[in-house]
Amino acid sequence: MQPQATSALELWGGVECTYNRVHETYFSQLKWNGHLQRLDDLDRFADLGVQALRYPVIWEMLAPSRPDEIDWTFPDERLNRLRELNIRPIAGLVHHGSGPRYAPIDSPLFASGLADYARSVAERFPWIEAYTPVNEPLTTARFCGLYGHWYPHGSSSAAFVRILLNECRATIEAMQAIREVNPAAQLIQTEDLGRIYSTPKMEYQTQFENERRWLSFDLLCGRVNKEHALWDYLLESQAEERELHWFLENPCPPDVLGINHYPTSDRFLDEQVASHPEEARASNGRDHYADVAAVRVLPTPPGGFKERLCEAWNRYEIPVAITEAHLGCSREEQVRWLNQAWNEAKELREAGVPVRAVTPWSFLGAWNWNSLVTRDANYYEPGVFDTRSPTPRPTALAKTIKALSREIELFHPVLTQPGWWRRPQRLLGSQPRSWALEPGFVENDFERELRKTSFPLVIIGRNTVLGQAFAHACDVRGLPYFLLSSADLNIRDIMSVEMILGGIHPWAVINAAEYGDIAGAEVDADTCFSFNTQGAVHLAEVCARRGFRLVCFSTDHVFDGRKTTPYLEMDVTTPLGIYGQSKALMEQKVLATYPSTLIARTGPLFSRQGKLDLERAASEQSHWEGPNDASHATVVSPTFAPDLADATLDLLIDGEFGLWNLVNDGHASWTDLVRMSNRGVGIDGDTESAAPAAALVSNVLSTSRVLASERGQILPDLEDAVRRWESSRA
Repeated sequence: MQPQATSALELWGGVECTYNRVHETYFSQLKWNGHLQRLDDLDRFADLGVQALRYPVIWEMLAPSRPDEIDWTFPDERLNRLRELNIRPIAGLVHHGSGPRYAPIDSPLFASGLADYARSVAERFPWIEAYTPVNEPLTTARFCGLYGHWYPHGSSSAAFVRILLNECRATIEAMQAIREVNPAAQLIQTEDLGRIYSTPKMEYQTQFENERRWLSFDLLCGRVNKEHALWDYLLESQAEERELHWFLENPCPPDVLGINHYPTSDRFLDEQVASHPEEARASNGRDHYADVAAVRVLPTPPGGFKERLCEAWNRYEIPVAITEAHLGCSREEQVRWLNQAWNEAKELREAGVPVRAVTPWSFLGAWNWNSLVTRDANYYEPGVFDTRSPTPRPTALAKTIKALSREIELFHPVLTQPGWWRRPQRLLGSQPRSWALEPGFVENDFERELRKTSFPLVIIGRNTVLGQAFAHACDVRGLPYFLLSSADLNIRDIMSVEMILGGIHPWAVINAAEYGDIAGAEVDADTCFSFNTQGAVHLAEVCARRGFRLVCFSTDHVFDGRKTTPYLEMDVTTPLGIYGQSKALMEQKVLATYPSTLIARTGPLFSRQGKLDLERAASEQSHWEGPNDASHATVVSPTFAPDLADATLDLLIDGEFGLWNLVNDGHASWTDLVRMSNRGVGIDGDTESAAPAAALVSNVLSTSRVLASERGQILPDLEDAVRRWESSRA
């Protein structure tokens, strides 16, 4: 079959809408991400320029108790608004779900029940043109029937096959019912087609799994007959011939094969289980082996979207689409992944493969996928919008999608480097290589190439905790940078700033240096102000003139600690000492000079190197509170420097500016922090024992310089940060 050229590559979108069941509990992404309460999200989506939207009309959510009691409130409001916005909905009816209690996924009632529900949807919305009755049936069957993650928590081939057959039959019966109402309705069938690789010993398992990954598409297309590679497997797994023949008699080939792919979708099987973590170990009853991400072990990275799309087209000769392009990672990696998906789709279209669309997924982010949505762990990964702000905040992905929808050439400095899945450091056991660039003559080939191809960051503060945290973050994230000391760049001398930054031409400057001697500032105010205030203003003047982005850091010391609730960005500064005054004045002058500057206020830092800023702690206790009386009374917002660096880089890439309070979510007293640093375990304990990290969140005392944000709490819980800090010291 010769592929046919079609209209331009479309841009679709999607809301992560998993509605899965774990034992007797249903978890709803739409509840966690707040979309149920925000009709205006749809206007945000429309502003991106998407032409179609994978949108939830979830069976278990709308008809949880009885099939004849459907609450149409949500779809009536949302689907009709999409119609007004000229966005075509692709209605998703089951998304990783196990069915309502009256028609569970392992029951024959599932297929007939979904068909009845689908007919009701089509009758109420006869203008809807496209459906996905069951999202990723093979993946869902594995999670529900083979791995035991989701209801009914099966762990056998028989359970897996039963669920998969029910899902595929439900899809066909649902489309039959829909087409009785709307004969032109299209089936957009999604699946994750991750390829399996292995050692020679595990090749037999690899061959089996690489056949199994096609099984949902094969069933829908009426291809599973006695000659099929998995016919015997299906019968051995308690499928009956008559039900397999039903699929041959009732084929329902998708109109579009939707491919959902992630860097870790491709897997590698290794019988050397001792070389891999416990959670990667598996067994097929014949051999024990480790199942790990292929990208982490193969010398040559496995293929991405292009390879999976080509495989699907060559096997079925049905038009294809990328129906999920999302990555739970740092912002530059998210942008790189989406950019790669778009470019590979365009390349395939130019080669004649009918790729219909690319779908940026998780418009509102995703919750708890770090545990495969088996529990509510309060773990969030942002997407196109970050819902941790009072209103969903557009990230760099939103700007990327707008550019793609308007066919504007996409450029961002982070795109000059490959994603982590294409860098040597992706391999297990490897260490992040330095992406630092050094002033002067270059002998290193890697650095020489970076200079040719990249736009670097400049990080000022080589010898500071924060400067080192940024350098480490850039090494992990593949962001080239210059790490400069005060000797390399004297920010108090504007000519030095002009010359050094003009020579490097960075896309952004991060000022992680400061005069931080709180007690010393009281006797040397001139030095404190010249460094913390005037030096930052010099950077603002040069960056504004040259168009470089700028990040500066402020402190909780801009407040006097008399407020009984956490300080927000809007609060008027009330510094007590010279150090706090220098930072408060810096905030005012820098933003007046260069309003596009991002200024992050933060609390006392602790780092992976295991050191808290004890000099500042001692200085605070002796200077402000006395050595013995009230050192316990000041409560602050301790902040893990790596978390601060990562969050700041994300905001910088997003294009954010202005004041932002960036701290871990929690608080503690200075005494707690000194104990934490001295003992390395727990905090808030007495001399006999230390309390666990959870004690942080309950330590509420009278005097407070606790920070919170009205713009969004984007750093993790302090409790979690302390656990990671303790682990780094072990």
